[in-house]
Amino acid sequence: MASLNVGNLGEYLREQRRNAQLSLRQLADAAGVSNPYLSQIERGLRKPSADVLQQVAKALRISAETLYVRAGILDEKERDELETRAVILADPSVNERQKQVLLQIYESFRKENGFEVSGYADEASSYADDADDVDDVDATADGPRTADGSDASPKDHPSS
Repeated sequence: MASLNVGNLGEYLREQRRNAQLSLRQLADAAGVSNPYLSQIERGLRKPSADVLQQVAKALRISAETLYVRAGILDEKERDELETRAVILADPSVNERQKQVLLQIYESFRKENGFEVSGYADEASSYADDADDVDDVDATADGPRTADGSDASPKDHPSS
């Protein structure tokens, strides 16, 4: 078989697998792919789908977006934008409504700075379709807020 333009991906996967101290067979089992198929990916003979890359990334406990970039599925700028959104969406200390406000602010800053806004904003907002409407957020409200966005009462913040 002729080598495809995925050698960089294969080398990276092999390095990550070795760093995780996993054999090829162990990683294949953990990712739910065949041992020969994973071997061919590592040797640059096969170009895996995004789904397979996601399974492998999960098994290795690394970013799937990093693998997408290495495989040529995603460009570097898109990866950075996706990772920023993923961090916001995954934060358990911020409620869904707050996450959407943060994503809207992020998008407005990107637009203001001349960056093209991708369709990922719509995808991210689908996570909070059931959340309260974010248009009624008063960003200029005075006073401290709790982690869930509600007003903190004076008893929550004892004076010194």
